[in-house]
Amino acid sequence: MAFPLKTCAVCGGEFELRPGKPGFANRCPACSEPEASQDAAGNFRDQGASREQSAARRTAMRDLLYRKGS
Repeated sequence: MAFPLKTCAVCGGEFELRPGKPGFANRCPACSEPEASQDAAGNFRDQGASREQSAARRTAMRDLLYRKGS
């Protein structure tokens, strides 16, 4: 059974869409691999920023809710 041929949205090359292919269905394996490693690195960097933002948000809400003198 032949797999369907797709055209890569990034490089325009043709590839076979196989079950379990890593990455996006509209990108060839060569174009999907670098982005997968960037996503992993980007998510790690974003977690530190989101932790800092969450801590600042919690502090601001606590200060607003439990303000003395109001």
